[in-house]
Amino acid sequence: MHVLRSLFRFLLMALALLIVALLSALAAMRYAIHGSEVTVPDMQGKTPAEAHRMAEESGLGLKVEREYYSSKVAEGRVLSQAPAPGTVVRRGWEVRLALSLGPQRVVIPAVIGESARAASIIIAQRGLDLGSMATIPLPGKTADQVVAQDPPPKATDVAAPKISLLVAEESPPPAFVMPSFVGLPLSSVRPMLQDAGFSLGVVTVAPAAMSAPQAGGPSPVEQPGAPAAAQDAPSPASTPAANTTTEASSPGPSPDSDVISQEPTPGQKILFGAVVNLVVR
Repeated sequence: MHVLRSLFRFLLMALALLIVALLSALAAMRYAIHGSEVTVPDMQGKTPAEAHRMAEESGLGLKVEREYYSSKVAEGRVLSQAPAPGTVVRRGWEVRLALSLGPQRVVIPAVIGESARAASIIIAQRGLDLGSMATIPLPGKTADQVVAQDPPPKATDVAAPKISLLVAEESPPPAFVMPSFVGLPLSSVRPMLQDAGFSLGVVTVAPAAMSAPQAGGPSPVEQPGAPAAAQDAPSPASTPAANTTTEASSPGPSPDSDVISQEPTPGQKILFGAVVNLVVR
């Protein structure tokens, strides 16, 4: 019985020591966390030197990021800051400042119509900075020509000493989806290609043994059941006996010949002015 009482007292003492240790650890952690936190001072309206001194005294970092025109804050003084004054942050946190350039005294130049390089030089000569530069394809505009600017020429109440430019770039050639001419007579296809802005290339006359293609079916040289000689024959373009518009020894295709295949194939994406080759029978 005496032994049990002694053991019980020992356990109570150990439990009490454990609770005290936990409370001490929590207090130390809380002190460490709050001891490393500081309140951001109000640097607005201060000079950069004064702001640096205030940051050092609070254990904070400092960085000047931007400059803006302001008619309310004197030139060279802090216009704004982030984080805002009164914010609680960790020690060593970096405070970002924007300085005032004073009232706007520079006239925004007109650079629309200039090349991108010439506009950049004009902007720099006025003591301004080049902001963002975006490009856009515009038909009828000269490539590398400024087509818009922000702020506009002679703008007042400008916030930042930067001019952003929109520059024209060369327009890509128009693209089309190749239509199908299969089954149409050559006399109809020629003006259709000309009106669409395409060029008629080589017109090959298929051998008489080649059968007409079927819609959605295999090409003439791949027709099921075709004689082996026809299936193994070289393509019309490479056969010496094939009649093309480029061979002076063979008669040209008849205007009434029907198109049985074409290159580029129907549905293929092509550029304006592309050459279209045909096989007729």
